[in-house]
Amino acid sequence: MPTDPVVSVLRRYPVKAMGGESLSSVELDRRGLRGDRWYAVVDGGGRFATAKDSRRFRRRDEVFAYAATTGTDGTVEVHRDGRSWRVGDADLDAELSACFGDPVRVLPEQGTPHYDAAAVSLVGTATLAWCARELGVDADPRRLRVNLLVETDEPFVEESWPGRTLEVGSVRLRVEERIERCRTVDLAQDGVATTTRWLKALGDSRNLCVGIYARIDQPGELAVGDLVQAR
Repeated sequence: MPTDPVVSVLRRYPVKAMGGESLSSVELDRRGLRGDRWYAVVDGGGRFATAKDSRRFRRRDEVFAYAATTGTDGTVEVHRDGRSWRVGDADLDAELSACFGDPVRVLPEQGTPHYDAAAVSLVGTATLAWCARELGVDADPRRLRVNLLVETDEPFVEESWPGRTLEVGSVRLRVEERIERCRTVDLAQDGVATTTRWLKALGDSRNLCVGIYARIDQPGELAVGDLVQAR
């Protein structure tokens, strides 16, 4: 008998494209998870460091070698190879500029959204298990950089939720669309040390899509273990 979906993992990414942090609970405001992708590595042209090129983004794979965490006082630190820097310190900008070979700064969101699309991303465990089994890929959820990993029984059940409302804890989410993946899923990142060929497998079988985006209808708090109810 199918069981109700529950939140099994919560992840937040304080600096866009860097490794993130696991949480037991989190507040959501109208923008999204508090502190999620609030900072980005920005170059002189105003483009954000990611794994792809576009009007807003510039491909800088070096950014994935770093991780970011949030302290109890709300300060964000960036880490690499046992070294740490606090966001806002000139030493961090100097470190990243030297690594990228181009002047960059870590800046808060200022008008142009740091999110690729909607504020909250989600995928089901049964979907990842299907991808591992049927596509033969490393389906570590950290590759997808989702905020919510939801324990599910049916592969791709979350893809039936666009247009519906999810009630999770005291939060209401409006599901918008499936997520079309880019080359980020194949990179070593966020504690996953190896590369993969997941993007090609998704292109051949899933139109590059896995996971869903949602926006915030009602802010509040959600936690690991919360029931996910689709209305």
